[in-house]
Amino acid sequence: MGMNLEQLRSFVEVADVASFTRAAERLHLAQPSLSRQISALEHDLGAELLHRARGGSTLTTAGQSLLPLARRMLADADTVRRELAELSGLQRGSVRLGATPSLSVGLVVEALSAFHAAYPAIGLHLSEQGSRRLLEELAGGELDLALITSTNPTATERLTVTPLLVEELVLVSARSRPAVTTRRTIELHQVAPLPQIAFRSTYDLRSATDAAYASASLTPDIVLEGAEMDAVLRFVERGVGVAIVPAMVVLDRPGLRSVRLSEPRLTRTISLARPADFEPSTAARVLARTITTTATALAGASATTLRPAGQAVGAPTR
Repeated sequence: MGMNLEQLRSFVEVADVASFTRAAERLHLAQPSLSRQISALEHDLGAELLHRARGGSTLTTAGQSLLPLARRMLADADTVRRELAELSGLQRGSVRLGATPSLSVGLVVEALSAFHAAYPAIGLHLSEQGSRRLLEELAGGELDLALITSTNPTATERLTVTPLLVEELVLVSARSRPAVTTRRTIELHQVAPLPQIAFRSTYDLRSATDAAYASASLTPDIVLEGAEMDAVLRFVERGVGVAIVPAMVVLDRPGLRSVRLSEPRLTRTISLARPADFEPSTAARVLARTITTTATALAGASATTLRPAGQAVGAPTR
């Protein structure tokens, strides 16, 4: 059978508008060419598909049977084209991702490693900044996607922000040292007198813990401050002090033990942001799906301290 997609497309168009003349105009074909395609289709199928009349064209019984099948075949063909185009698009190009430093330690490493393993030809660029700066870079067209941490993220008119996870902050200490408590949780007034490693003052994680201490009229015993995330974790592993950190960064850190905070329990929201005024590239869409899948997997690995974000959105933090 010599039936082809162009013949089917011509047949569906004539069936939709009930006119060879109007169908030819919509398909940008000469009417004799359209008529030849339909006649060839009828010859190949061995059945008349259309009743031709001066006032218009109507479907025969055979034409009525073919029409839904033809629509399905054309839709399947379009799907194949899109999928092949996406595959072709993932053979080259690059994606620019922004992330806060604390997320680069866990979620970003896992997501980018999985993406690179699946699509090694796609170049990856990572910008590590605070959430506010990342949103500025995103709005300025410098990034395709950005992972931000927030307590209340909101999307501007030019950005779309999708919450992924709500993450608890936990207290970490060196596994080589005695545990700070034998209980499953620890209260903030019990944490305050412990020697602590603190982030530098511009970190919103530092602002969140400082605010919690101030609200409880407590003064933490800070023995070292001003470090970035990786340095904070290393100092804790060496037993210099304890630290309040996002739960996710403790995964795959055998040198650390963690305990959940209570009274109060501190959390942050992890969100994925992208420009709202244009469609992302295929590679950016696939990376976004990879990040979402990775976040879900991490939540499963630490179900007590991570959970999928609800509909609530909050203000960017670092």
